[in-house]
Amino acid sequence: MTSLTRAEAADRAALLTVDSYAIDLDLTTGDTRFRSTTTIRFRAARPGSATFVEVKPAQLRSVRLNGSPVDPAALDDNRLPLPDLRAENVLVVEAEMAYTRTGEGLHRFVDPADGETYLYAMSFLDDGQRIFAGFDQPDLKAPVTLSVTAPPGWLVAANGALEDTATDGRWRFETTRPLATYFVSLIAGPYHVRHDEHDGVPLAVYCRRSLAAHLDKDIDEIFTVTRQCLDRFHQLFDVRYPFGKYDQAFVPEFNAGAMENPGLVTLRDDYVFRSAVTDSQRELRACTIAHEMAHMWFGDLVTMRWWDDLWLNESFAEYLGSRVTAEATRFTDAWTTFGLRCKGWGYAADQRPSTHPVAPDEVVDSAQALLNFDGISYAKGASVLRQLVAWLGDEAFLAGLNAHFAEHAYGNATLADLLAALCRASGRDLSGWADGWLRQAQVNTLRVEVEVDGDGRYTEVAVVQTAPTSHPVLRPHRIGLGLFDRSGAGVVLRERLEIDLDPATDGGRTVVEGLRGQVAADLLLPNHGDLTFAKIRLDDASAAAVPAVLPALDDSLARAVLWTEMVEAVRDAERPVGELVALVVAALPAETEVVVVEDVLRATGRLVDRHLDPAARSVALGHLTRACDRLLATAAPGGSVQLAAAHGLIAATDDAARLAGWLTGDGVPVGIEVDDDLRWMLLYRLAVLGAVDQAAIDAEAARDRSAAGAEWAARCTAARPDPAGKERAWRAIIGDLELSNRLIEARAAGFWQPEQVELTESYVERYFAELPAMARVRTPWVADEIAELAFPAYAVAPRTRELAAAMLARDDIEPGLRRMVTDADDDLRRALAARTAS
Repeated sequence: MTSLTRAEAADRAALLTVDSYAIDLDLTTGDTRFRSTTTIRFRAARPGSATFVEVKPAQLRSVRLNGSPVDPAALDDNRLPLPDLRAENVLVVEAEMAYTRTGEGLHRFVDPADGETYLYAMSFLDDGQRIFAGFDQPDLKAPVTLSVTAPPGWLVAANGALEDTATDGRWRFETTRPLATYFVSLIAGPYHVRHDEHDGVPLAVYCRRSLAAHLDKDIDEIFTVTRQCLDRFHQLFDVRYPFGKYDQAFVPEFNAGAMENPGLVTLRDDYVFRSAVTDSQRELRACTIAHEMAHMWFGDLVTMRWWDDLWLNESFAEYLGSRVTAEATRFTDAWTTFGLRCKGWGYAADQRPSTHPVAPDEVVDSAQALLNFDGISYAKGASVLRQLVAWLGDEAFLAGLNAHFAEHAYGNATLADLLAALCRASGRDLSGWADGWLRQAQVNTLRVEVEVDGDGRYTEVAVVQTAPTSHPVLRPHRIGLGLFDRSGAGVVLRERLEIDLDPATDGGRTVVEGLRGQVAADLLLPNHGDLTFAKIRLDDASAAAVPAVLPALDDSLARAVLWTEMVEAVRDAERPVGELVALVVAALPAETEVVVVEDVLRATGRLVDRHLDPAARSVALGHLTRACDRLLATAAPGGSVQLAAAHGLIAATDDAARLAGWLTGDGVPVGIEVDDDLRWMLLYRLAVLGAVDQAAIDAEAARDRSAAGAEWAARCTAARPDPAGKERAWRAIIGDLELSNRLIEARAAGFWQPEQVELTESYVERYFAELPAMARVRTPWVADEIAELAFPAYAVAPRTRELAAAMLARDDIEPGLRRMVTDADDDLRRALAARTAS
């Protein structure tokens, strides 16, 4: 599909004003195609000029411009030329469109649980043209009127409210406020729905019928979080929720976490929990609800003009999602989760070859825009905003946002527009701040240097900022410094200072005069409160005290900062993996915050799997298993920490007999229920260890005839150390275009295993030889996901890097594949360096 360039979008925006879209869809024409009729009313600034409209049909049936026919054969890929425009124009496009199995366009899913069919629309980023004809760019917004013909017994919902009771399968929806084309959405099928209302806003939640009982079990929590977030946004913003009703639809085989369609948010239905989950998973669902609701203002009410400002959408939604979750819901430690999970994603992304500024100077086309939906635009951008609030003050920040909304409501804006509003509200010049934080890539490091006299008092404490040689830019920071002392069996915060690091005046070495002469703390923690985006390094005495201090530290966010410090130091090869594993053994069994347990085990497991050779890895996994066992024994039965410990143990242990016993109920810890998902976790680990055959997987799939069960079965099958099974999985990954996005990704996720390096050795070369062709025949979103999941991450050898270099030297590589392999190769470089150092 031809990608729209920034220059083309600017030219078309200068020429056209779109007044309205009327979209009529007929979903009764079969299992592979649907009918789409789009009527666009628009004006042209220069009568007699020409433009083009985007549409990606299975068959273009008829086109009429101002009553005159346009030859459908003029369609070039996804572009239809529109010549000789008038001042006022009416375009009518009739087409047959193809349903997809890729999570893009109008996705069609048949539920294996009951055979029912479900549809949902995903128009992002430029996939609306797979559903309707449109001028597919963010800054040509227009009201949308949607009509749908659906099979009997189906329910249809869309951005707008239902205009009247559906009759004869016809669903007509009220005209929306102006929408960007990438927001147009609908769901259709025998969806289960629950309704509510809050503060004058109608609420609805949808899911598949086979998940109805699971949704109903959690509906009070979902509606409660929705109401709490809505109230908090109404407190923060002067503009009330601007799109009438607020629907949330949990849909199958969704690629992203969620999508902020005004009036009809779509979310992956993995958030409808069918088995026991930890509170961190519930918190993630709450944060996702808050994130998408934030978009109703940032992104939907005021939309970026072009994709170079996509961070205005995602960074703000990520920041406000965590903030509002922490301030308005029971998940008051959401910033701890942000610090561990989200910022860890951002730190990793910002140190890879593909790093880019939060606000890049230019995104040349929509294909490049897709690449930038990453840890920079989400995690780093949100972290930068949190730093801005600390530096600017919350009152000025919110005043600037509200002025921005008022000035650009239902229109488009740029970074310059936002900065102007914030400057006016704060009375401060933000140009230098923006240049350092938004226009420059890479993460800086803050190191604490300490001098202590013979009486144990500080003679000097300094925070030294360094930058990578590739991006030698020092930034201003406002950070907290926490002084912690051991007291009896606990640890107390003696003092917290807030300091400004201003490299323009101190050259990057900030002396903390307020600590001179004080008794040295057991732990001096920079970035206390986690207000800035920077790697930190402790002074030697504080680093030595961490194993004793961390288990007794009664501040989950401070613990998160310390764990992140250790993980980043290991990734940078400044400390060995064994030191991280030893800290897990010392501190994790005392942990009470479930997200800390989960993310520490996840990060440690990844480093153990790749940075250690097989023998050292086996020893490290033994230590992790024992740490999880200790936590299982001490955690409250039936609680989130106990469940997280069980998940960690399953992932680390090689005791197949124990895992098989749990499957039959033997030796299961009190408080743990071996439900559907835990059964699959056990079976998956057993499959990796070669301790179950295909018949056992097939039997479990027959017992669990759900979409989740089908994905688990595909992943387990690909994970078995069976050469024939590996070959079948690989062929599906490379060339099966009939399987859905999720079923292909499940096979890719299970294929490579650290325990099977020799078995899969021949596929390393096949990856680099065959992935380019795969990427050309799949849609970019799916191709990029498969490329990442199917990368030979555990083939940590110079030969793998040689093969990667040879692929990257080719000139026929898709941009997403090139970027993914470049970054994965950098991870291999780090892993090889760690193995060499050990």
